[in-house]
Amino acid sequence: MQWYYSKNAAQLGPVSLDELRAKLASGEISGSDMAWREGMPDWRPISSISELEVSVSGEQAAPAAGSVMNSPYSPPSAAPAQVSGALIPNYLWQSIVVTILCCWPLGIPAIVYAAKVDGLKARGDIQGALSASGSAKTWCWIAVGSWGVLVVIYLIFAVAMMVFGGMQESH
Repeated sequence: MQWYYSKNAAQLGPVSLDELRAKLASGEISGSDMAWREGMPDWRPISSISELEVSVSGEQAAPAAGSVMNSPYSPPSAAPAQVSGALIPNYLWQSIVVTILCCWPLGIPAIVYAAKVDGLKARGDIQGALSASGSAKTWCWIAVGSWGVLVVIYLIFAVAMMVFGGMQESH
């Protein structure tokens, strides 16, 4: 199960339950920070979530475990379980390389899609980020494939010119 948490007015995550517990133990986050996971109706202070069992001395008194606090954060728009913690590549450097070295008309759409990936991921739109990542990868392959086809055609013509050009000189 994936968790989201807030720190310094920023919504962060997803992280696993073990990662969230480790952040609590290290002091990176505190019991007064908010957390949410799929299935919870709203964000709650970490100290009020029984699964996390915060026992840090000096923490502020937390509301009762059943209470829900109003939070400025909203649950992520995509189900975090669909990604299961995997990194979503943006293919930005690959897009730039194919644009410069191969075929710029086909590399430009790759750059546009690649530039969208991190922003969508940061907003919690995992499906949108996966889609943009896939489109960037597809455009990179189309550009490389087009370049490869052009090289093969060029080589065929070059060989044909040597073979047929040599035959005409001998007659």
